[in-house]
Amino acid sequence: MNIIFVSIPISLLLLAIAIWAFFWAVRSGQYDDLDSPAYSILLDEETDRRKRQRDETGVERNED
Repeated sequence: MNIIFVSIPISLLLLAIAIWAFFWAVRSGQYDDLDSPAYSILLDEETDRRKRQRDETGVERNED
């Protein structure tokens, strides 16, 4: 029975920390745009590869 008096305050403290972390993430903009970072990774890699090919040869080649 004594363990309940210890575990309930600890669980409430952990819950409060989790709620604070969630609201901090929302306020700092972590959830503003969830789709663009996934697409930007794909697009940046392709443009970087083409830029390197153009720099090496002077002419842009199409690998498709």
